[in-house]
This record gives sequence, structure tokens and C-alpha cells, in this order.
Amino acid sequence: MNTVKLSVSALAIVAASASGALARDQIQSAGSSTVLPYATIVAEAFGENFDFPTPVVEGGGSGAGRKKLCEGVGENTIDIANSSSRIKQSDIDTCKANGVDEIMEVRFGYDGIVFASDVNGPEFAFTPADWYNAIAAEVMKDGKLVANPNKTWHDVNPNFPDQAILTFIPGTKHGTREVFDTKVIEAGCKATGAEEAFVAAKGEDGSKECLNLRTDGVSVDIDGDYTETLSRLDANKNAFGVFGLSFYENNTDKLRVATMDGIVPSTETVANGTYPVSRPLFFYVKKAHIGVVPGLQEYIDFFVSDEMAGPNGPLAAYGLVSDPELAKTQEMVKNDVAMGPLN
Repeated sequence: MNTVKLSVSALAIVAASASGALARDQIQSAGSSTVLPYATIVAEAFGENFDFPTPVVEGGGSGAGRKKLCEGVGENTIDIANSSSRIKQSDIDTCKANGVDEIMEVRFGYDGIVFASDVNGPEFAFTPADWYNAIAAEVMKDGKLVANPNKTWHDVNPNFPDQAILTFIPGTKHGTREVFDTKVIEAGCKATGAEEAFVAAKGEDGSKECLNLRTDGVSVDIDGDYTETLSRLDANKNAFGVFGLSFYENNTDKLRVATMDGIVPSTETVANGTYPVSRPLFFYVKKAHIGVVPGLQEYIDFFVSDEMAGPNGPLAAYGLVSDPELAKTQEMVKNDVAMGPLN
């Protein structure tokens, strides 16, 4: 008879299963609000195409999701933490202290957005400060915070043409709004000195004022997909729209893209991080639950499949930049490779 050695965490989850405590047959994940819509798309498709219940996907934030993942093993702990930032050593230490010895790190793509206008329009070379000064509710003027007076892009930056400001940005329900807020609006607020002025006037929470945008019609939220944004640009030839990179690359005959901080957006510059309005997206899997929670391995495989996370899949259509190294991730997931030390 062969003897099989199990880790402490594996023994714990097997014991829980044997006692009936792990009766759960529905995958559970929580975490990043940015990853939430992507994970929801995958979960719904998984429920429709596999003989497993539709996974539960909840938000709460990247840090909160990783904290839940590291609470331990068993029915009352989640299987997957969705994260728009890489796991921290403190998370890994907490996991180990609670018996979560092995974690699978899955990078499934990148969150990258571009700023584009009509293909026949003028070229623009933006910085986050330009966008903040264009659409923020309050901006710095003569050393003071004032209601945004800028009417044209030339008012924002003398190097820009005298073109009326009109922008169509991701709505608050859209998967790319968070990276827009963080990498463009918050960065621009800091660069212009507005963040410092807000904090000086209102205390530490004053920095939240950075995210207040104009309500006079120059900044329009689009909660639908990028085809809606494109249709708005078709009707407003001087407007700017915010798009996922993959959508732009499929519509270069209609759109002219702007640089950001001097970098041209591309799959390469988004994936390597040189284009500033981008970041990798992850989910973290508790390996002790694979093979115990029904469908967990199948769900992970499905999530990173070409069908879902590839350049022509539904996640790319929603705004995900497909990972050029997706095949490596697929192989890693297939072989259940746990993450190594942070580097």
C-alpha cells in the first residue's frame, strides 16, 4: 500500500471535507473592483457552459480579497482573491500563519486605456495634468483652487489647438474607471499641486476631492461598451474618448490615438509597463482547495483560456489588454504551479 504525505493545509481541508464541513460546491472569489467585471463575465460564461454552479464573485477591494484568501482553509474561506495589484509579502506571511501554504498567482491580462479622437483630427501629446486640468471640478489658478474655467484644450495647454473640451470617459460601473481615476486624474491632481491644496484646506481626506469631475457637460460618463463611446465620437468629431487598447487597435481606421507622457500605447508598452495608464491584473488561488471545491481547476483553466482572456475574447471586448505571455500562464495553471518568492 502506498503512503501519501499531505501538507498540514491539505490535511485540514481533507478533514473538513470528510466531516461534512466543506459541503460547499460553489466557487467563491472576492477582491478588486477592477477585476470584478472581468471575473463576473467569466463566472457567468462558466455557469452557462459547464456542469458546475456559477461561481460567486464579490468585490471589496484587492487588499480585502487577499486578506480573506489568507484567513485559512475550508468551507468558510474563499478560493480566489481577485487583485489589481500584486500580492504583498505581508499577505503571504499571513497566509502561511493560517495554514495557507501554497498560492497560485495568475496574471490574466492588463488594464490599459488610451485616449483617442477622430482619425482626421489633430495630434495630441497628453500628460495626466492635462486631463486633470481639462475635466476636474476644481483646478489651480494663480496658486489657488478655483472652479475649472477651461473651455478649450488651448486653455489647458498652450501647445494644444483651440478645440472645445468634450470627453467621453468610462462610467463608474466600467472596469477601466479605476485605472483612469488612479493613473490619470489622481496623478494629474498631484502633478498640478491641486492635491496638496486640497489636503491643506480639508485635511488628509482632502485628496479625495481630486476625483470630483466637472458636471457642465464636458466630461460624460459612458457605462456601456466602447462601441457607444465610438458612436459618440462619430457624432462629435472634436471630442476625445477613452478606450481599451484592444478596441482602439481594431478601429485604427476611425481613431487617432494620443501619447501619454510621451509614450505611444501599444500591447508592448502596456504589457511592459512603460505606458503609464496600465497595470497587470491578477487572481490568487488557494491551492489547497483545488481538487476539493468542485470545478475550481476547470474555472481557472477557463478564465485564462484563449476563448476568454485572448485578444478576441469577451474580456478584451470589455477593455482587458490580453497578456502577450498568456500561453505561459495557461501552462502554469495546467500544471498547478504555486508561486515562488516575490522578486
